[in-house]
Amino acid sequence: MNRSSLRVVVLPWLLARVVVIGALALARYLVSHLHPAPAVVTRVHEGLLGWDAGYYRDIAERGYAALGHSALRFFPLLPLATRGLHDVVRLSVDDCLLLITNASALAAGVLLHRLALAETGDRDTARNAVWILYLAPSAFVLVMGYSEGPMILLALATFLGLRSGRWWAAAACGYLAGLTRPVGVLLAVPALIEAVGLTGFGSARRGSAGSGPVALLGRAAAVLAPAAGCATYLAWAAYRFGSFWAPVKVQEQGNLRGRFADPLSTALNDLRGLAHGHLGTGLHVPWLIVFLGLAVVLLARWPLSYGAFAVVTLGLAVSSSNFDSLERYALSAFPLALAAGGLLRQESRLRLALPLLGGALVSYALLAFMNAYVP
Repeated sequence: MNRSSLRVVVLPWLLARVVVIGALALARYLVSHLHPAPAVVTRVHEGLLGWDAGYYRDIAERGYAALGHSALRFFPLLPLATRGLHDVVRLSVDDCLLLITNASALAAGVLLHRLALAETGDRDTARNAVWILYLAPSAFVLVMGYSEGPMILLALATFLGLRSGRWWAAAACGYLAGLTRPVGVLLAVPALIEAVGLTGFGSARRGSAGSGPVALLGRAAAVLAPAAGCATYLAWAAYRFGSFWAPVKVQEQGNLRGRFADPLSTALNDLRGLAHGHLGTGLHVPWLIVFLGLAVVLLARWPLSYGAFAVVTLGLAVSSSNFDSLERYALSAFPLALAAGGLLRQESRLRLALPLLGGALVSYALLAFMNAYVP
């Protein structure tokens, strides 16, 4: 691990954990004094293993069959890694899950810093991107037992391979990303762009890409690997549960992602919810505007693969019948942090942004722990 990048990353990584654990402590204090509904009490006491993290823990402990079809929407790499670590070391499954997710988040910060430096040569942009990644409002999931840490790490590793012409390394990381989360398959888009040389604006690809048969095969592998990783899990689901598309169809349930829908209609519905006091839904719309603005910056100033990955990730997030987890999807679109890092190069802007981001991180974490926001 690059030591200079690690020195930059450690402080914001630690600070984010202090902030999120502090929010959890505040939530438990409020529960003990306000005596809210039982669902809130349960959520608070689940802590860092609440929401989706509980599913990853249960899959690692008991397997998919014991949990039913609803668990199939959680892709297998994280629970498999958790179970494997638990079988090797004397730690509980809970501890192994949190260890993997938090270590992945640390490594992701290092790779983000390295990638930003390689693309821009600007230490301020690289440092700012790391701070934004860790203090983004939805970044509390990087402290919990969620798959975002491993997913972002693998996406960054894929980009490092693509941008340096190391096609087989990109293919390996892309395949694992396809096994980690459904959005992993979207890495095929930047891989295709890089494979055919459509870098667009921004810096050209670094390193020697090669044009021989082995290099061409590597390019094809990098493009196909994310879909192959996803297909591997779907094929297992078909063998074990009789339906290739079961992990996808589960997400179409109304209380989850829902079916594909018009983003404008969903946005208007969320705004109406905000007017009626549904804070958790109404908060999504302002952030969607911010994310779209950052995507425009990426398309204008960065190589095309970065903007394309952000756009398709956001497109998937807003095409559902609700915007729940929009901010978390945007976290996986790590190029947005790079764009924001470049915009905050001036010290005065950074000093203004960091307290605002930190406050938003505390607020979002508290709302999630109190069962008022769906992460």
